[in-house]
Amino acid sequence: MLEPLFLVNINCINCENSFKSSRVRPSFKKSYAKDTDFYSHYKEINPDYYVVRVCPFCGFATTEHTENKLSKDQKTVFKEKIGSQWKMRDYSGERTWDDAMQTMKLALLCCQIKEEKPRIIAGLLHHISWLHRAKDDQANEMRFMKFALDAYIQVFETEQLDLNNARLMYLIGELHRRLGNYNDAVRWFSRVIQDKRIMDASMIKACREQWAATREDMIAAKLELPEEMKEKRA
Repeated sequence: MLEPLFLVNINCINCENSFKSSRVRPSFKKSYAKDTDFYSHYKEINPDYYVVRVCPFCGFATTEHTENKLSKDQKTVFKEKIGSQWKMRDYSGERTWDDAMQTMKLALLCCQIKEEKPRIIAGLLHHISWLHRAKDDQANEMRFMKFALDAYIQVFETEQLDLNNARLMYLIGELHRRLGNYNDAVRWFSRVIQDKRIMDASMIKACREQWAATREDMIAAKLELPEEMKEKRA
């Protein structure tokens, strides 16, 4: 029977050793539900657990989206902050929730040391928030969601020309909504709905749906609706 995990060879950009890291086969990446901020629910193996590749020799952690270079100064900082305390650990087998959290946080530290692009940092923060959601730890889910939101806003301000603006704007709006920042959520959803240059029909539809959901959230919380929300549709 085909195993859900397979190993890939990785060359560490810090110590230059070669190691193996587990990935989930595409045929096993079948989710049964997806949340409105793109978190996928899986019945069995969760591919998110295997996003990060950790060098067992030095502890440097990356994802497939991080750049494959590290400056001499960055290597020095990594050694001071993490490498000098690292004890060899192999994450190449099946991972638990705790393993996934440890590797995510390690990757976050490594990406901050190597001054990775804001979208990589934002993605890791969002994944950490999702891991806390899987454990029903709402306090930490919201804490890391706020960090992710701030990082996504930085992405929008610095990298927007390189990305799908509609998807990013929708996500910023949805994280605002989930954090209870309803007026900010409305503003971001409305920008997608009203911008005639945006042709992404699925994101326009999603923004309309979440604009309406935000309105219901505000009514349930007995909050004053902004003028544009007093009509029944965006």
